[in-house]
Amino acid sequence: MSDDAELDELYQELIMDHGRRPRNTGVAEPCSHRAHGHNPLCGDKLALTLRVDGDVIADVKFLGEGCAISTASASLMTQAVKGRPVTEVLDLYHRFHALVTADAGETAPPDAEALGKLAAFAGVRRFPTRVKCASLAWHTLEAALRPEGASTVTTE
Repeated sequence: MSDDAELDELYQELIMDHGRRPRNTGVAEPCSHRAHGHNPLCGDKLALTLRVDGDVIADVKFLGEGCAISTASASLMTQAVKGRPVTEVLDLYHRFHALVTADAGETAPPDAEALGKLAAFAGVRRFPTRVKCASLAWHTLEAALRPEGASTVTTE
């Protein structure tokens, strides 16, 4: 098996694991920020709650119904952002979005290695309808962190 095939298999296993057994589910209590997300194409729905202390995401949890990619993305996202400053999280949001929307012909997506486990979603860019599944949690997070407060986002 080639190195690329082994890496693809490892990434698939990671996504399936988080899709089946998502981490950080529930409601952050107390909650200082929240947003809802909806992907009408796939039917994914997500409610995201956060507790921001100062400028750090102290807690983040989600509740939702969705496909394995959507659920895994939300699960891995919560792990990646918990304990990080909001400015870092917003930078991570932009880097993740660049990863999943990069030209499918590129051999090495931008920043893939620097994203750690989140690089598992690099293959999603080859399937445009699945990009919305992978990015729903991230768009919902970005909406929750907006100064105007709670909102609902959609991938349409």
